[in-house]
Amino acid sequence: MSQHREQHLSSTLVAVMAVSIGVIVANLYYLQPLLHQVRGDFHVSTASTSLLITLIQVGYVVGLFFLLPLGDLFVRRRLIIAIFLVAALAIFGASFIHSFALFAMITVVIGLSSVAGQVIIPLGADLAPDAERGRVLGRLMTGLLGGVLLSRTLSGSVSEIIGWRGVYRVSAVLLVVMAIVLHFALPEERPRDRFEYRHLVTGGLTMMRESAELRRRGWFGATAFGAFSVLWSTLAFHLSSAPFHYSSGVIGLFGLFGLAGITAANVTGRLADQGRTSLATTWAAVLIAGAFAVLYLGRHDVWLIVAGVVLLDAGSQGIHVSNQSIIYAIAPAQRSTINSIYMVCFFTGASVGSLLAGYAYAHDGWTGTCVVGTLFGLATIAPAIMWRDSPARETAAR
Repeated sequence: MSQHREQHLSSTLVAVMAVSIGVIVANLYYLQPLLHQVRGDFHVSTASTSLLITLIQVGYVVGLFFLLPLGDLFVRRRLIIAIFLVAALAIFGASFIHSFALFAMITVVIGLSSVAGQVIIPLGADLAPDAERGRVLGRLMTGLLGGVLLSRTLSGSVSEIIGWRGVYRVSAVLLVVMAIVLHFALPEERPRDRFEYRHLVTGGLTMMRESAELRRRGWFGATAFGAFSVLWSTLAFHLSSAPFHYSSGVIGLFGLFGLAGITAANVTGRLADQGRTSLATTWAAVLIAGAFAVLYLGRHDVWLIVAGVVLLDAGSQGIHVSNQSIIYAIAPAQRSTINSIYMVCFFTGASVGSLLAGYAYAHDGWTGTCVVGTLFGLATIAPAIMWRDSPARETAAR
């Protein structure tokens, strides 16, 4: 079986999968550096505009819960391509909408149809040899992080040339191109056990109830990405106002400073392969907790804000890779299902983070953002320290 897997998972295929993950996940983040432009275009309030970030994440959570388990039911190659094409249609259509209410509704659809990357990741875990799974996941996460980070830079730069609606049209083209590439690149899968859809949807809840380790990792994912979302849901508003007055292009460049998260993902993947996930989780949690202290102190200093972005991205992505390395060992035959329930926790935390951040920023500015972010950071670091010596019983299968 190991030989069968290795011949299908060349470095080129890993690279293609990583790029495709980045392209599809970028749909969730194009709006973040453009929020002040969207606010002006639709003539709505800051709180209403920031709600779009929550809506796209809610859509993503719905997709994770109801669509992602289909990866354990259907041939994932076909499912992935179909979702890419639906996402292309949704984001292309959104670029022509001039009603804020309608745009808000299709934003939910964009989030729902952006789950293909989370189908690709378990596929990569299945194809990888056991001894290299952490490294492969780290490389796939490099693609995901590249999409998360470069999406902001791309959207900021492109919007200055052809407007924020042009960003959506460029994304639609990229999605179609990637669907064609995946059609030729992804291998046919070996036969797998078949499950009923209702069992796949409820199976994640059953796993969460029965597995203490999955509950722990779900909590870490929710709080870490909640903190991440707090920053990026309000950063555009802060940087576009006094004393910075930055344009969308400049705001988008801040995504590049989060490249430290890519390094953290690969380092954490290597630690996971060495069985040192507890150490990786604790240090990543410390980075998250410290990031918002730096961001608060640097509210008028661009370089301290850059430092806070680097710390937060490195910490949140380090925890994410550590989490995935552990959860995929819990139920190897149902990796799409277990990824579904974990990512539901992950993006539920993000939705709550963006919702609270939008409210806090509208009422108390950058201070409100940093207070909410610090609370998420503390909610990550305290359990990381308390649970550091907890035995990860389910990971014995590794």
